[in-house]
Amino acid sequence: MSEAESSSSSSSSRRSKIKTHCTTTTGLSSSSSLFALLNDDVLQNILARLPALSFASATCVSKLWNTVCNRVLSRPKFASALSLDPCPFGAVEDVLDKVLSEPIRPHFVIANIARGFELPDAFRSIVRRFKRTPIVISIANGLIGRDALTNEFREANWGATDGDSDDEYGSNIEDTNHGIVLTIGYVPGLKVDAIPLLGNPWEPKVAMTDKFVKDIKKYTASVSGCTSPVGIIMFGERLVDLKPHIDVLDYAMPKETVIVGDERGRFRYNSRGFCGNGYCEDAVALVFARDRHKSSGIGDIQFRVALSNGVSAIGPKYKAASVTLDGPNSPRRTTSTWLTARREGDRDILDGQTMLDDISNELDYHYELYPLYIGVTKQRNYCIRSKEKTITSLAFHRVRGGGESSLYVDGFNIRTGDYFQFYRSDRNNASVNLKSLKQDGSSNNCHHKRAVPVNIKKEVFGGFIFSCCGCSDSFFKRRNLVSSPFIEDFPGVPLAGVFCSGEIVRASSGLIEESNKEKSSRCCLHVGSTVYLVMSYTCPEC
Repeated sequence: MSEAESSSSSSSSRRSKIKTHCTTTTGLSSSSSLFALLNDDVLQNILARLPALSFASATCVSKLWNTVCNRVLSRPKFASALSLDPCPFGAVEDVLDKVLSEPIRPHFVIANIARGFELPDAFRSIVRRFKRTPIVISIANGLIGRDALTNEFREANWGATDGDSDDEYGSNIEDTNHGIVLTIGYVPGLKVDAIPLLGNPWEPKVAMTDKFVKDIKKYTASVSGCTSPVGIIMFGERLVDLKPHIDVLDYAMPKETVIVGDERGRFRYNSRGFCGNGYCEDAVALVFARDRHKSSGIGDIQFRVALSNGVSAIGPKYKAASVTLDGPNSPRRTTSTWLTARREGDRDILDGQTMLDDISNELDYHYELYPLYIGVTKQRNYCIRSKEKTITSLAFHRVRGGGESSLYVDGFNIRTGDYFQFYRSDRNNASVNLKSLKQDGSSNNCHHKRAVPVNIKKEVFGGFIFSCCGCSDSFFKRRNLVSSPFIEDFPGVPLAGVFCSGEIVRASSGLIEESNKEKSSRCCLHVGSTVYLVMSYTCPEC
C-alpha cells in the first residue's frame, strides 16, 4: 500500500470512529442513511443537546455537521457552577460535569477555590481538562454561584484571614472552608490569554510594571491590530502592593478598556504565550482583545462595569504629620503603618486615639464593630514609557486601632504630607441599578448617556462579581446580598463571583463615576464595595 493510500485509509478510519461515537451518544442508529434523512433543523436540535465533549467530536464528522455546530454556538456563552462539597475531588468533578453538560468551546477558564482546598491539586485537575485554554485559578475569601447539584444560587462568605497563619498556598489544615466555583466562557470575536505581572527582587518594580503593560499591548496588537483591550480581569498576590501597578495600568490603558479583579489572593495560571521564566508572579491578567479575523456573521461583545460603593466619607480631612513603617520594608511581607496627623487648617498634631474618639463622639460610629478605613490621596511619580508622570489617586487602608502615640492602619506607601479622610461601611450607599448597562447602546465600554437606536438588539450573556468579604449577609441582614441586583435585573443569566479583600475596578464608566462623585482623585482599588462585570452581546445585523 502506498503512503498516500495509507494516509487516506487512516483518515477515513478516524472519521468513521468519530461518527460512530457521536451517533452512539445521541442514541441514533449508526446507519449514515438515517442521518441523510435529517433536515438541518432536526440535526441542530439533536446536536444542541450534546454535552461539550461529544459536541466537540460532532464538529469533526462532516462539513454539514461542522456548519450546524457553528450555528448552535453562533453567540457567546458563559457557563458557571458552584460546589461546596468538602471533598476536593468531588467538588471539582461536580462543577466540571455541570459546565460541560451543554455545548461550549472554552476560550477561557476561571476557577476560584476556598482556602480549605490545595491550590496545586485543584490547578492540576482543571488543567487536565482544559490543556490549551487560558486558565486562572485563585484562592478567594468566599464564593458566589449556582450550586451544581441543587441549582440554588448561593453566597458563601468566610471572610478574611490572617495571612501569616497560612502555608505557601494559603491553605490551613484547620480551615473548614471548602468549595469551588468554576467559570468557562466562549467569546467569539475575541482573543483571550493570561499575562503575568512578574516580580523580581533584583529588578526595579517600575521596570516590571512597564514590561507588564508592554506585554498586554503587544499581545492585543498581535491579535487585533490595535493596543486597546476590551477588558482585563486581574488576580493579585495577597502579599504584594498592587496599587502602583494598577495606577500605571490605569494611566497606560485607553479609557474604553474595562479593568476588574481581586487584589489579594493566591493564584496559578495557564497561558498560551506567556510564562514566568523563573520569576515569581505578583499578579495575572486575563486579557480580552478584539479578533482582527472575526467573520462578518459575528456580533460585538461588550464589557461593562458597575460599582456598588459600600463606604462613605465621614469627618474632616487630615494631613499626615509623621509616618512610621511597622514591619519589614518589603512589598512581599505583611506591613502596617503608624501615623499622626493634623486636621486640615490646624496646627495641633493629633494621636490615633484622639482621631478615633472624634469619629466615635461626633458620628456615633465604632470601628470595633464595623470596618473603618482611611482614604489617602496620594501623588506619586511613575516612569511610564521612559517618561516621569505624576499620578494622583485614592488608596484605602483599614484602621486597626489607635493609641496615645499613633493611628495604626494596614498597608504602607503613606507619606508625610499626604491628605486623608475616614471612610465607614455604609449599607445605605451599597446599591446599584444594573439595567442601564443593558439599555446603554454605546459601542465602546464606557457608559456615557446618549441616544440609543431602537433597532439595537443587545443581550446580556454572563456576569462576574468581585465583592468585599465584609459585605456579609449577617451585616446587611439580607440573603444573597451582593448577587440579588444582578439576578433580579438579568434573571436566568449565568453569574459567578468571589468575595475578596480588595476590589479592582477601573473608574471609566458612568455608573462608577456617579458612585464616586464625592471623590476628587481616581480610585481603582476599592474596599467595602461590590464590582459587577456585565458581559453583553450585540447581534451583527444591528
